[in-house]
Amino acid sequence: MAQFQEFTFDQGADTSIELHLVDKTGTAKNLLGHTVAAKVKKNYADSAGESTAFTTNITNAAGGIVVLSLTNAQTAAFKAGRHVYDIELSFQDSASNTIVERILEGRIQVTPQVT
Repeated sequence: MAQFQEFTFDQGADTSIELHLVDKTGTAKNLLGHTVAAKVKKNYADSAGESTAFTTNITNAAGGIVVLSLTNAQTAAFKAGRHVYDIELSFQDSASNTIVERILEGRIQVTPQVT
């Protein structure tokens, strides 16, 4: 089951989130061979075309570190208010089956910009 976390983003600002992923024992999760995908929408009922994808980068596979980012143009396009997001981790098992795990989900509060 995915963990739940709330974030606040400033509309029109570059934003990044650094995740340090660990397994059940608290040891850094080895992300070698994994991919990460993350999207944000205004609400769950929006279609896939109404979502914004984070840029994802595994910066330290052995250390379980992932950075998610959005540009200022992407956050400027968000309406102020509450949004929803989730983050999925994918890998292929020994039988070449793709395994997808939702690792984090929650809400993002977008604060309006004036400038």
